[in-house]
Amino acid sequence: MAITAQEVNKLRQQTGAGMMDCKKALTEAAGDFDKAIEILRKKGQKVSASRSDRETSEGSVFIKTAEGGKEATLIALNCETDFVAKNEEFLALGQGIVEIAAVNKPASVEELKNLQLADLSVSEKIIELIGKIGEKIEISAYERITGEQVIPYVHAGNKLGVLVALKGVNGDDETEAGRNVAMQIAAMNPLAVDKDGVDQTLVNKEIEIGKEQALAEGKPENIVEKIAMGKLNKFFKENTLLNQAFVKDSSMTVAKYLESVKTGLTVASFKRISIGG
Repeated sequence: MAITAQEVNKLRQQTGAGMMDCKKALTEAAGDFDKAIEILRKKGQKVSASRSDRETSEGSVFIKTAEGGKEATLIALNCETDFVAKNEEFLALGQGIVEIAAVNKPASVEELKNLQLADLSVSEKIIELIGKIGEKIEISAYERITGEQVIPYVHAGNKLGVLVALKGVNGDDETEAGRNVAMQIAAMNPLAVDKDGVDQTLVNKEIEIGKEQALAEGKPENIVEKIAMGKLNKFFKENTLLNQAFVKDSSMTVAKYLESVKTGLTVASFKRISIGG
C-alpha cells in the first residue's frame, strides 16, 4: 500500500525518528501505526546491541530534591559524545528518569530501569532514544539519601553531582555550610565521612603498606607498627571528609569548620557521582 507524506510526518512527530526510518517502518507495517512504532523500537534495540561495547564517557548528572529538603535523588545518564550530552531530548530523558526515581525510590539501577516513564519503561525509553540518536545511552549510577537537611550540588558542566546529608541542623537552614562541604567533596573525593566508614580491608592494606615501607627504609622492627599507624592516620586525614583540611581555610578540618558554623553540626552521609570517573 502507498504511504502518504502526512502519515510519515505523523509518525515522525510521535516518535522523533527520521523521515526515511518512519516511511520504512510504516511500509513494513502496512500502514499500522502501532506496528510501525514497535518496528522503530526494535531498531533502537538493534542499535543498542550493536553499540554495547562502546564507551559512554560523556553524559550528565541529574538531581531531584524532595520538598522540605530532607531527601534527594541523584542519577548519571551516560552517552558517547558531549554533543549528545547537550541534546534536549537526552536532557529531558535524564530529568524524567530522576523524577520518577525520586517518587518511586527503587532499590537499584535495575529496578529503576523497570519503572514506567509515560507509556514505556525507563529501559524502553532509553532504547527508543538510542534508536533516534544512534549512540549508546545508559544509566551508570543512581543514589538517594535522606537526612535532617540534604544539600545538592552540581559541578563541572553537569558532569559531577554531590548530595550531602547534614546532622545537627536543629531546624535551621544550613544550605551555605552544606554547599561548602559539597564543594569539598567534589574537589577532594573523600572515601568516607570519617575513619569508621572506611572498609576494614582497605585499612588493613594501608597498615601493611606502612609496615613494608618502614622496613624498606631500615627502621627497627620494634617501631614498625607505630610508624604504620602514623601513616594510617595520615591516610585518614587525606581521605575521610571530616578529617580533611577544609579547602576554603586549610587552618581547620571540615569537622572544625562545621562546628564553627553551629555546635554539633556535622555530616551524616554523602554521595558523589562523576561522569567518566
